[in-house]
Amino acid sequence: MNFRNLLLYVGLIVGFGAVIYSVMHLGNDHSSLKIVDHFSKAENSPWSQFIETYKNNLNHPLAILLLQIITIMVVVKIFGFLCKKIGQPAVIGEIIAGVFLGPSFIGMYFPEFSEFLFPVQSLSNLQFLSQIGLILFMFVVGMELDLKVLKNRAHEAMVISLSSIVFPFTLGLIFAYFIFESFAPQNVSFLPFGLFIGIAMSITAFPVLARIIQERGLAKSKLGSMIITCAAIDDLTAWCILAAVIAIVKAGYFESSLFTIGLAASYVVIMLLIVRPFLKKFGEIYTNKESLSKPIVAIFFITLLISSYCTEVIGIHAIFGAFMAGVIMPSNMNFRNIFIEKVEDVSLVLLLPLFFVFTGLRTQIGLLNDPYLWFICGIIVMLAITGKFLGGALAAKFVGQNWRNSVIIGAFMNIRGLMELVVLNIGYDLGVLSPEIFAMMVIMALLTTFMAGPALDLINKILPEKNTNALDQIIKKHKDFNILISFGSPVRGKLLVRLANCFIKRSQANSAVTALHLSPSSDLHQFNAIEYEQESFRPIKNEAKKLNLNINTVFKATTDIDTEISKTANQGSFDLLLVGIGRSVYEGTFLGKFFGFTKRIINPERIFETIKGNEKFFENNVFDDRTRQLIKSTKLPLGIFVDKEFINADHVFFPINDVSDVFIFEYLQKLIYNSGSKITIQIKNEEIKQNLEFKSSLDQIKQINPGFINFYDYPELPEEFLNQQDLIIISIESWKAAMEAESLWLTYSPSVLILKN
Repeated sequence: MNFRNLLLYVGLIVGFGAVIYSVMHLGNDHSSLKIVDHFSKAENSPWSQFIETYKNNLNHPLAILLLQIITIMVVVKIFGFLCKKIGQPAVIGEIIAGVFLGPSFIGMYFPEFSEFLFPVQSLSNLQFLSQIGLILFMFVVGMELDLKVLKNRAHEAMVISLSSIVFPFTLGLIFAYFIFESFAPQNVSFLPFGLFIGIAMSITAFPVLARIIQERGLAKSKLGSMIITCAAIDDLTAWCILAAVIAIVKAGYFESSLFTIGLAASYVVIMLLIVRPFLKKFGEIYTNKESLSKPIVAIFFITLLISSYCTEVIGIHAIFGAFMAGVIMPSNMNFRNIFIEKVEDVSLVLLLPLFFVFTGLRTQIGLLNDPYLWFICGIIVMLAITGKFLGGALAAKFVGQNWRNSVIIGAFMNIRGLMELVVLNIGYDLGVLSPEIFAMMVIMALLTTFMAGPALDLINKILPEKNTNALDQIIKKHKDFNILISFGSPVRGKLLVRLANCFIKRSQANSAVTALHLSPSSDLHQFNAIEYEQESFRPIKNEAKKLNLNINTVFKATTDIDTEISKTANQGSFDLLLVGIGRSVYEGTFLGKFFGFTKRIINPERIFETIKGNEKFFENNVFDDRTRQLIKSTKLPLGIFVDKEFINADHVFFPINDVSDVFIFEYLQKLIYNSGSKITIQIKNEEIKQNLEFKSSLDQIKQINPGFINFYDYPELPEEFLNQQDLIIISIESWKAAMEAESLWLTYSPSVLILKN
């Protein structure tokens, strides 16, 4: 049968190959009379023809666009990483990355590279793609706004929001009057110029604000709810004002713009009263990923595109339609969460960075080449801060907030971020803002967003909160043995709860277990944070209930999970931190070795530690980056758990390789007392047996718990022996040695707890 198949394959290849060759040969002879050869064989060699073709391919618009996207994504991620390391939102780094790639740096110091990467004729392609990313992002921003939240504290929030818009808008309008003659573009009247300066001063960045609230642990507080409500009203009001301003600018006269504003009002009424109820029915039916099929998703995307098209045609910009489409999406949390996941990765990771860089390409800081221009820039920054900060803070104090909450509200209202860039780009596209004013406003957006974190830290230092945080209240009640478990997936969290219970089962009165779950703040939205927290802890609480274990839970949103874990552990009164070990999906493969090598090269953290001399660059570490970071940064004992279907700790094996491993006896004693564990000890050499510290620790356990200690006197660890064990407890140094030696027993070992003292 195989021979017959082989003959068939050969026959097909030879037969049809001959026919194809003949047709090609005849075709060439036939066409040689009609085609003029542009590459003269007498003058151009095959190599020169290849080089010419390669150059044409390299400068093809699609090739340039793909190279631009690759470069932008890499540079944006690098700057975002650096900003997160200094405690700033990643959006700051992304905006700076855009300015870095533009004429303010790369264009100034590497003009030839800038001209090759961003030729003028390619910018239109980049602009259209960035606008698509912006439309998708504004759609997500609209979905993040929960209109129900406006019903709570609506009166107080309305006063604060109105003040934080009117005050800076008025300051901006007055300032525009004084600089109009010098900085307004030609053929632009004062009305559109003044309105755009005013609205640019008034904007608040709701997405960045919501994430900072989560990172600061304010999401569940009354203050956090108030700020979210104020920002939501601020956003809705500002976008409505912006739509009216765009209509006025495009119409030329206020009277003419009334027709556009009337059409916009009709559009909003149709979206709220007709389209929204229609979509609500879909949201009630399709509430999970399985039921949300592609045709249903297509309906919502078509709604988004039609809405954006309508507002663009009306004359109030497509992003307003995208924002409105997001607002009227079904309010069902499951639905919104699923749909945001579908849209957000493409918009935030791939397309939105193009908008940052396109803005950066327009930002020419080099134009501010005179002290007077920097003086004007300073006034813009000062007025922007004064208007938003004082407008929000004084209004908050007026409605009954204390001074601490009032200044915090003012600091949050002053955050501008990406929303400011959206307004500025619209003004630039309409020809209302000159390049100099545009550059000054971008600098203002960066500074006002950058100062949010330091301002909040300063407020907390000057006006500290009187109440202690929830974590301190949890752990101060327990003084004997407090365990902190940090988990990513709920499945791993259940196992860590089960392991922690083995150490405190009979001594819960003087012990505590606290479960910590951290989530990247960029993955959370203000409307689904509570639901996400409940879903994350539900399996952990159910497992604790089965074990009759009292457990405390702590949830935080953060920009840096690794640092936050060690920070929480070090600042609390904990005696042991338990985490699961991380593993690479490429482990044990050729790709694993390759990506492991390349990851070390492109990992900024690894390079930084190498420069400091803390580790070797090409060291083959047995832990993933997160575990390595915890080992290095935690100041309390750390337990790294390797799960292999762990159930209980009835039989525990402890291989002791060095005298320094005797600290583990403390944990063995807890297992014996609380879980009745039978301990088997393997001692690697005679020197350990003769050590006084070892003998003293071992005798103490034997006296308190006689009959629970056995010894394993053989050097090898056969599979039959390890199958009888439920858990191996080993020091981190012994684990590293076993991994580097590629010990055979690792392949069939039970679950392992690696301890660092």
